[in-house]
This record gives sequence, C-alpha cells and structure tokens, in this order.
Amino acid sequence: MKSLRNCALAIAALVGGFGSNRAHALGVPAGTAINNTAQVTYSVGTVNATATSNTVSVTVAEILDVVVTLQTPSVPVSAGDTNQDLVYRVTNTGNGPETFRLVMNSVLAGDQFDPTPSATSIYFDTDNSGDLSPGDTPYVVGSNDPALSADGFVTVLVVNDIPGTVVDGNRGFSRLTADARTGTGTPGTAFAGQGVGGTDAVVGTTGADSEATGEYLVAGVTINAVKSQVVVDQFGGNRPVPGARINYTIVVTATGTGTANTTVFSDNIPANTTYVPGSLQLNTTTLSDVADADAGDFATTPAARVRVALGNLNTAAGSKTITFAVTIN
Repeated sequence: MKSLRNCALAIAALVGGFGSNRAHALGVPAGTAINNTAQVTYSVGTVNATATSNTVSVTVAEILDVVVTLQTPSVPVSAGDTNQDLVYRVTNTGNGPETFRLVMNSVLAGDQFDPTPSATSIYFDTDNSGDLSPGDTPYVVGSNDPALSADGFVTVLVVNDIPGTVVDGNRGFSRLTADARTGTGTPGTAFAGQGVGGTDAVVGTTGADSEATGEYLVAGVTINAVKSQVVVDQFGGNRPVPGARINYTIVVTATGTGTANTTVFSDNIPANTTYVPGSLQLNTTTLSDVADADAGDFATTPAARVRVALGNLNTAAGSKTITFAVTIN
C-alpha cells in the first residue's frame, strides 16, 4: 500500500489533496524582557538638562498553543492489513518551549469500522521516510513526550491494524491529539510561574490542545505508479545540462480485486524545466496538448502540468504507460 503514497504522481481517483499550510509560533519569545525608560529634556537659562524616569520592565509570558495537522490523504487498505500508518505533524505554535502528550483514538463515530491500534500504535518518524520503517522511534507516554521549541514540530505516525471483516468502500477513522504538559483549558487560563523563566504560562487560542483525524479506505484495488527518466543532452550524451531533454515514463497499474473508477493521472512540470509540446503519449499514442476529445492535455494554470484520463482501472485492464518530455532551462 505504500507505493500509492510514495509515487510522485496524483492519482485523483484514489488520492485527495491535503493542505501543507504551516502553523507559526506566536509573537515575542517567552521570557523576553521589555524595558522602558522615559526622558524629559529642558533648559534652565542657557543650560540644557535631561531628567530620566525610573525604568519599568515586564517579562513576556508564555503562550501555550499547539496545532496537529494530518499529512496523509485517505490511506487505501485491505481486510486484514497490519501496521497501516497515518502521518501527522504536531507543531508548537506557542512562544516558548513546551512538552506535549500524545493520545490516539480509533473508536470514532461516523465511519464503518474501528481500526485496531497496533501493539505499538504511535511512532516518531525518526528517519523522515514518511511511513513506518525500522528506524522510527516508538512513543511512550510520559517517557519521551516531544519537547518542542517555539515553532518546532515533530512528525508522528499513528499505526493501526485493519479488521478482517471489512469490505470495499468501508472507512475507518483514527485521531491523534496533542496537549501541553503544562496544562490546557479555555483561552486565557493562566498557570502561575509555570512559563519560561518563572513567568506565567497562559493558554492560547487552541486551548493548548489540538487534534486531527485520518482515514483508512478499504479498497480491493490498489493503483501503483512507477516513474523513470532518461536524460539526452544536445551533445549526444546523457548529462543534465541546460538545454538537455528529460524523457519521463510512468507506468500505472492496478492490482488486487475491484475497480478504480475515473482514474486520472496528473504530473506537475518540474521547476526550472519547460514542457516539450506534443510529447505527451498514452501507450505510444500521441495526445494533443489541448483539452479536447482525447484523454490528455497540458495546462499552465494554476501550475504547468500534464494530465491523462485513464478511465476505470482493474487488473484486466493491464498497465497504462504515459510518456512526456521536458527541457532543462
């Protein structure tokens, strides 16, 4: 099931987009001293003088805030699958360092089945692979709670097994919650002396806790996409120099039972390259670049991309091969 998530393509029939908006820490760092001294200038006869006030000081209190965001779209699974992960990001949006507790819940209303938490159900994505792998660190509540600086984040994997009784089309929800160890509550709740440098810690607009819910989608069919490239330079070699051409080949196949309906292939043209007009092909048949009766087109807005409608895919349909080319600017 990993191949669908790891490919560089968007298979619109099965994969929905997800937001990449980044939350940011609030204002001046906690513990910062704000000092102010006033001056009054005046003259006595021909003599100029200055009077200075006493200095007043205030230390910025700590705001407790956190945002949890889902990083994966619906994860396709099959009955009986084990160790299926959802990817989340936990970001400290307060203005000082804070430690957070993590909790998962896979018994939620509105779905057709309850995913079963795996023996170890929360991991840190230590190797930054974007999925569960041997290098990831198990989370143990109270032992290695993530300590995040202001604006710091950690990628968290929530891992479940899929019951053997599910059927195609069933959805199962799993939620990750993060809350500040210092405390949570209604915005404005203060924890005296618990902030940076002994300042007060004040609950921010998130309540110092946040949650996000991911989804498993039971699909008897899985779409796999494998992409390769060949570089041809203008000197007869294969060096990626400006002016060289990159020929891309993507093979899309369906495995398993069932059918993926109205499948659409889409691939953004890489930055610093230009699409080669007329190079888009499906199974060696050239497709026009305009949106017309054939299956493909090239568009420049909102971003330069090629797109091919692949229709309904299943194992009987065989593989679909898309090719196109770009030149290096």
